[in-house]
Amino acid sequence: MTEDAAATPTDWLTLPEISELLDESLGRVKRLLDESYLVASRRHGAPRVPAVFIADGKPLAALRGTVIVLHDAGFDDEETIDWLLTPEDSIGSAPIEALREGRKSEVRRVAQTLA
Repeated sequence: MTEDAAATPTDWLTLPEISELLDESLGRVKRLLDESYLVASRRHGAPRVPAVFIADGKPLAALRGTVIVLHDAGFDDEETIDWLLTPEDSIGSAPIEALREGRKSEVRRVAQTLA
């Protein structure tokens, strides 16, 4: 992610940190990535996941469907993360913030227009 001051601030968690946070095996965390429940960036070496993608000790429930919509629109993992963390005028906030507020339908409608 570019170091954009307007982007949603977040810590970046390694897969072992996510494994510990979710109380799941590393293999299970990798499956969560493979199945789009989480999405990771490799920009800084080892894969890392934005901490805002985790809520209440598990992957944010609304994240998976949105990631799938973005992947279907041709976004790779890096572009998906960037879009989720960057304020979107048509939503009024960063998409991840809207997802965390329970506004998944609105976020997915906007994501579908990106194809």
